[in-house]
Amino acid sequence: MTPLPPTGAAPPLRSLSDARHIIAACFLGWTLDACDFFIVLFTLDNVAHSFATSLEAILLAPTLTLISRPVGAYLFGRAADRYGRRPILMATIVTYSTIELLSAFAPNLTIFLALRLLFGVALGGEWGVGTSLTMETVPPHWRGTASGLLQAGYPAGYLLASLMFLLLPALGWQGLFVLGASTGLSVIYVALYVKESPVWLASQQQMAGMPRAAKPSMLSVLRRYRGLVVYAVCLMAAFNFFSHGSQDLFPKIFLALQRHLPHPTITVIVVLYNLAAIAGGLCFGALSERIGRARAIALAAALALPLLPLWALSATPLWIAVGAVLIQFCIQGAWGVVPAYLNELSPSDVRATFPGVAYQCGNLIAASTGLIQHRIALGLGGDLAPALMIVVGGAGCAIALLATFAGPRFHSHLDGAPE
Repeated sequence: MTPLPPTGAAPPLRSLSDARHIIAACFLGWTLDACDFFIVLFTLDNVAHSFATSLEAILLAPTLTLISRPVGAYLFGRAADRYGRRPILMATIVTYSTIELLSAFAPNLTIFLALRLLFGVALGGEWGVGTSLTMETVPPHWRGTASGLLQAGYPAGYLLASLMFLLLPALGWQGLFVLGASTGLSVIYVALYVKESPVWLASQQQMAGMPRAAKPSMLSVLRRYRGLVVYAVCLMAAFNFFSHGSQDLFPKIFLALQRHLPHPTITVIVVLYNLAAIAGGLCFGALSERIGRARAIALAAALALPLLPLWALSATPLWIAVGAVLIQFCIQGAWGVVPAYLNELSPSDVRATFPGVAYQCGNLIAASTGLIQHRIALGLGGDLAPALMIVVGGAGCAIALLATFAGPRFHSHLDGAPE
């Protein structure tokens, strides 16, 4: 495959200061985006009470957000491939912040759910655009570390949302949504300090003289790289089963209802394993510079497997916490390599679109993770521990196998990527 830029000329260099600003801006954007998403999960019962409806009805809100994420990944990604990464990144930030603010003042359940559907569109767009801007700008030897830092924004957002909910109960759910909408102010930082991707600028110069008909369409690119598309979506589906299977039912259903742990103890465990998740993403992202992306992913996934009994079968809070910390270090360690890996595999023509769509389509496939685990538990007498181990263990095995045996078939399209 021909590396970028296609003309053979080097793209304009960015200073290390520019690279740092882009990493900071995209990490901040993904952190705040995730925080806004998790605020809903922390306030489901409060929202249900305000709209005089059942908890089951409000559970549609996060489901609708997940369903619409692939739409946002495609729409915003295609816009970023055409108009540039920087302006579309700013557009996603403004969009999800505005929707978060409007959600606080929704007059009824129907409008609230419609707004959460639209929020998913912006949520799906931010990740792909932000990661492409970062990976095309930072020095090649920074990509692994930058990848781990960017993906660490997700558990950082989870942690921030939990702290907001714990420290600011007097605001109510509407107040938390308004506070969450203040994340839109981060667009000022992007406007002042972030520059456009040098790779995208170089590609535009190369394509400037091409007739419109000669420019590749999204469909033609996907047809050309259909094997890569199938691989990426399958890998990201396994990744989402891996993370959602270890997180979604673990705090409230498993720790609170099955293990009967008190709320303060659960809060401590959640904080600890989110800190471990951030550390894991940074460690394995940096390690991927030395051993390669696919090997780092496979190693992190494989290391999680022997930890499953400690994580799910421990009887005391201490050992449950140790298991949760270690397994999230490995799970999010594997995730920390994903931004760099998908961007380096992505065809240059659709780099703002391909990683985000692959990620969000995988997420859509895994959207029923909690339901699957619940049904497995019912079939095993109501014990959730084996269900957690089956889903997370199966996903971990799939990731390790795909990265080890299928990944080497595909080559990097991003200049400077490690072999």
